[in-house]
Amino acid sequence: MRIVSGMRPTGKLHLGHYLGVLKNWVEFQESNDCRFFVADWHALSTSYEDKLNLKNLGYELVKEWIAAGIDPQRSTLFVQSAVKEHAELYVLLNMITPLGWLERNPTYKDQLEQMRNKEIHTAGFLTYPVLQTADIILYNADAVPIGEDQKPHLEIAREIVRRFHHLFGCEIFTEPKEILTQTSRLPGLDGRKMSKSYNNTIPLWLPEKKLRKAIMKIKTNSLEPGEPKDTSDSALFALYQAFATPAQTEAMRQAFADGIGWGDAKQQTFELINAQLAEPRARYHQWMENPARLAE
Repeated sequence: MRIVSGMRPTGKLHLGHYLGVLKNWVEFQESNDCRFFVADWHALSTSYEDKLNLKNLGYELVKEWIAAGIDPQRSTLFVQSAVKEHAELYVLLNMITPLGWLERNPTYKDQLEQMRNKEIHTAGFLTYPVLQTADIILYNADAVPIGEDQKPHLEIAREIVRRFHHLFGCEIFTEPKEILTQTSRLPGLDGRKMSKSYNNTIPLWLPEKKLRKAIMKIKTNSLEPGEPKDTSDSALFALYQAFATPAQTEAMRQAFADGIGWGDAKQQTFELINAQLAEPRARYHQWMENPARLAE
């Protein structure tokens, strides 16, 4: 299949991005025609006031992708704004997209509520799904990897394609299908969903000592060593489970039941995550020393 997906260059990635997006991309590239792009125009839909250095942030983003295992020899990596046809198709699709489709988008309503501190009542933010549609159908993508919360966006894309074909009597675009990715809700340091908006993330390429320090800050309750601990509402256990094998998960579940101390549980979580990130972290630092190759 031809798969198209993008990511906004708005800052350093965290563990949630690694598990929820990048590991899936690495698997997709093994047997598919993958196009992964730096969505710099999309970044402007919510961060137009932030004076972002999109070029440098885009380079940083691609560096993180390659470190995580995205192979430029097998996947096509590009910058959205460097392909002007994205903007041209976006304009044309805006001419035929009913306003009501965009205003009913549940993601639009939810983000207006969640981002009250930012002025995002703009045409660019409202028509975000139209630009997303252009990004996808420009390459006749067969499928797009998305989380459950992005299904309304892809349905809008399919509706726009159908409307275009109906209005102009020709079928030139592929209706994209979704690939629902495994994106378990990764908790942040405070137990809420890991998000830069909440300032509760664990950055992806932290040095070993800083990674350990971050994991030691994860919020836990006041239960003492020896007291049984519940795994169902534990941010620490959820983070451990996200990186662990089934056997490791069951062993930690039993350790919680047996009353493992929080310090020991955090140390084991650190060791597990650090071991998995050691190799990609080394690749990341290699690319930091080779900006010319990255630009190429």
